[in-house]
Amino acid sequence: MKTQSSPMGSSTLRHVAIIMDGNGRWARARGLARTAGHKRGAEAVKEVVRAAGTLGIPYLTLYGFSSENWKRPAPEVNDLMGLLRFYLRSEIAHLHENGVRLRVIGERHRLAPDIVAMIDSAERQTGDNTALTLVIALSYGGRAEITSAARRIAEDVAAGRLGTAAIDDEAFTRYLFTAGIPDPDLLIRTSGEKRISNFLLWQLAYAEFVFVDTLWPDFGQADFERAIQEYRGRERRYGAVGG
Repeated sequence: MKTQSSPMGSSTLRHVAIIMDGNGRWARARGLARTAGHKRGAEAVKEVVRAAGTLGIPYLTLYGFSSENWKRPAPEVNDLMGLLRFYLRSEIAHLHENGVRLRVIGERHRLAPDIVAMIDSAERQTGDNTALTLVIALSYGGRAEITSAARRIAEDVAAGRLGTAAIDDEAFTRYLFTAGIPDPDLLIRTSGEKRISNFLLWQLAYAEFVFVDTLWPDFGQADFERAIQEYRGRERRYGAVGG
């Protein structure tokens, strides 16, 4: 994956976030175990990362595993963690070679120690890359993120490191998991569901939403480009009056 110019361009599209939904339904429709859907979904991740690089999109955030996903049956969670381990072992070198910076957001203390170690290593290895920043949300929940930010702000105020007059939107943003990353311009959700499921609640305040019926394992570059095309047909007013 090498970044190159594209007729779709991305001068006004800096950050795309995706809720990858439908792995289980994809597997069920084929009489397969849910694990098969997750494995095929991992292949879709690779294709979309390549597409983002080709289209010159600087930031791509994928909702990989939510805080609520811990409530799934233990065998499925174990399979997902095994798939995550495999991805971290097999794909980081490829991402690094292609200039992709990996960043993981979420409550990583809930992940197994070996996974945390692999994430830390991957972030260090790719930390200076600039072609694309790939953000993976793992053990992530928007409410937990906001609560954590509020708690850290309270601690800094109590310690005298921050004055209450300095707390504004910009300051609050610096306490989020996504500090230093621009807010998404576009949110895509696959599988026909039309909700954001506790994902980037603060950051999606002014994002455009595109909901597609395609199940995530079947989502590819053509679907990605269609969603971007729909985004480009909209007028973003940020609360102002349109032209």
